[in-house]
Amino acid sequence: MNLSLEDINKAVGGILDGPANVKVRGYSIDTRTLDPGDLFFAIKGPHFDGHHFIAPAFEKGAAGVVVEENFGLQIADFGFGENTQAQAGPPNPQSEIRNPKPRGPIIRVKSTIDALQKLAREVRRRWGMPIIGVTGSAGKTTTKEMFANVLGKKFTVLRSVGNLNNEFGLPLCLLRAERYQNIAVLEMGMSAKGEIRKLASIAEPNEGVITNVNPVHLEFFKSVDEIAEAKAELLEGLHDPKTAYLNNDDSRVRAMARQFNGKIVTYGIKAVASFKVQQVQDLGLDGTAFTVHHGRKDVNFVLPLLGQHNVANGLAAIAVGATHEMPWEQIREAISETKPEKMRGQVIKFREGFAVIDDSYNSNPRALSEMIRFLAKLQGYQRKILVAGEMLELGREGPELHRSCGREAARAGVNLIVGVQGLAQQILEGAAEAGMDRSQLKFVPNAVETGELLAGTVQKDDVLLVKGSRGVKLDQAINLLRASFSSMEP
Repeated sequence: MNLSLEDINKAVGGILDGPANVKVRGYSIDTRTLDPGDLFFAIKGPHFDGHHFIAPAFEKGAAGVVVEENFGLQIADFGFGENTQAQAGPPNPQSEIRNPKPRGPIIRVKSTIDALQKLAREVRRRWGMPIIGVTGSAGKTTTKEMFANVLGKKFTVLRSVGNLNNEFGLPLCLLRAERYQNIAVLEMGMSAKGEIRKLASIAEPNEGVITNVNPVHLEFFKSVDEIAEAKAELLEGLHDPKTAYLNNDDSRVRAMARQFNGKIVTYGIKAVASFKVQQVQDLGLDGTAFTVHHGRKDVNFVLPLLGQHNVANGLAAIAVGATHEMPWEQIREAISETKPEKMRGQVIKFREGFAVIDDSYNSNPRALSEMIRFLAKLQGYQRKILVAGEMLELGREGPELHRSCGREAARAGVNLIVGVQGLAQQILEGAAEAGMDRSQLKFVPNAVETGELLAGTVQKDDVLLVKGSRGVKLDQAINLLRASFSSMEP
């Protein structure tokens, strides 16, 4: 929004050392992606300290830097070498200090992360347009993208980039707001109580959607009910006029309506809701066709994403579009144009006659179960192979949650299960308990060896579902398949 350093300094309550009329073009917390004219925030984290990269920021043309007031200016007074590739630790002063250079404008504050968030809140208030916050245990990024695609048929949308949904990413997204944009869709993630409340206090959203509450992050919560309470912080943080979009198929989300005093819009596939799915038709790897009943209308849709959970995400986007008085034909068109995000249900077909469903970005027990059920219904393939990576942050319930998914995979008639890393061994144990022969169960310690195993195993007319927590890095296994065979991707 072309703020000056004077505007920014006033918003963050800092002390400006340098010219006040310098205009800032953008904002950065990482010198690797900093553009000339950006304001650099020297963020301190558990494994890095942005104060060690002030000199590289100025060398790359930063309009100024925001530092913490207890940090001396000695680093800013010197130019370091071209070490802008990492923020893991300080440069070696013996080898990298060069001749003194004039430093640029500096804003000193008590906390750089607080300053980043204060500035984002100030920009949000100056911008003044409606903001929709999106949270849930699964499907946040996909739902956020669908919202933006649907609303984009009528509005100019500010959306979160990728999955920048935390205390750093959300403020940076808000700071990208332009005056010509007239609505925003922002993803809000969390792994602990109070985090969504904090994000809502920064973004001040007017509308909020909660997709679901699943057993994720149980390492940090005592129960799924506690996770629901943390997700409900989004509704508590809504500003007038308040609208909540609630998934009525999820009993914990449905219960949130009791404590909310704004407008409630419900959606569901199984439960009674304002926007209700009917007549679902599975189109295999081409997605799903379904009918939405709302009021006295029945409208047909085709969604080119896999699984019933994505129908629920699409239904939320349909509800948002209709609530914002968009023509049904525009909503239908946007839904039909939806494409899977990278590593989130992408279908990769190979010239050798097999297909891979790349759902390797993340996993949790409920999402894995949904995709296993999809795999069970899929027609036209001789063998169905499940490549299931460990699901992280499940706490004490982790082993049983993994075994439960293994039992479900066995009941679904999967021909081969490859468990990857750690607790994925328990998926195999659950499948064995449910009657699968152990010759159909393979455990592999890492993603690279998984790729090697699959390259030697896969055959014509196979379909592979690849899903695991991000830390398992199952995309490496898919990359090895791409290197070994000929994918038909554009």
